[in-house]
Amino acid sequence: MLTCAYIGFGKSTTRYHLPYILIRQDWNVKTIYTPVRKTEQEVMPEYQNIKFTDDINEVLKDQEVDLVIVCTPPDTHFDLAMRCIEHKKNVLVEKPISATSEQIRQLYYLAKQHDVVMLPHQNRRFDSCYLTLKKVLDSGTLGDIVEIESHFDYFRPQVSQVNNISVNGALYGLGVHTIDQMIALFGCPETVICDVRRLRNKDQPDDNFTISLFYNDKRVILKTSHLVMSEYPRFIVHGTKGSFIKYGIDQQEACLKAGIMPQETGFGEDIRAGLLEWLDENGEKQREYVINERGDYGEVYDSIYQTIKYGSKPYISEEEVLTTITILEQAVSQESPSRLYF
Repeated sequence: MLTCAYIGFGKSTTRYHLPYILIRQDWNVKTIYTPVRKTEQEVMPEYQNIKFTDDINEVLKDQEVDLVIVCTPPDTHFDLAMRCIEHKKNVLVEKPISATSEQIRQLYYLAKQHDVVMLPHQNRRFDSCYLTLKKVLDSGTLGDIVEIESHFDYFRPQVSQVNNISVNGALYGLGVHTIDQMIALFGCPETVICDVRRLRNKDQPDDNFTISLFYNDKRVILKTSHLVMSEYPRFIVHGTKGSFIKYGIDQQEACLKAGIMPQETGFGEDIRAGLLEWLDENGEKQREYVINERGDYGEVYDSIYQTIKYGSKPYISEEEVLTTITILEQAVSQESPSRLYF
């Protein structure tokens, strides 16, 4: 059994974490710290065996707690992760861990000094659409990949007023996932070109970006905008032997918002198959509709369990985390468009 505690009891904890961890038999959620108690939520049946507290020391100083999950606003992540590590706790931090690569290096160094694990919550490595893309790439059907285009868009013309800092923008909020997905596939790029904009309100964080990653003869284009009404494909892939187009994003978030839980039939099911077209060995055009792989954000917890309990390789490496954050921090610190080198 692995005993964990949460710092934070907002939407991230209740929607993206607890529905997955509470159905895993080898996990025990002991305590949730929240500075402002929410008694109407705390008494819900699914939380009846969890202790709630407004004293963070009941988490940090509890010798039974193996792992602390930090689910608080982004600008608090670094300080809270540091406190957890200093109390010799393994820690899983909601993305982004920090806005700077230097602070992340500090956390990794401190974690090694205290012999604990520190990881980000990169749950979108377990999106069904991404896993389907990976399956197509691994098959080799498309030959050598020359271009991948990834879209993660919304139509939200109204701007929510937030603290105007980089971690509250679309680049750190969504780019941290879409960049990470490509780093997981292809590693560190040779060159990066960034175009980061504030289209809806110049006094609010960025809401539009295009990031191009270059790998020898391969280009990866990552795009997000809050002003896209007409749907783009989620992924467009071109190779020397064919193309793959996938509409529709992973449905786990949509199900969770609708109150459909991971253990329920049909949870996260995406019926919009991707279109794969290629030339066979005889030069004949072939077409196939690719059934989507099953997505499961709970895989993050399964991997962490193996890492903490048995020393298995973490599901995401320190190098991958630092590569993604380095791209983000350089992209927001320079005039757009800008060119980065690695």
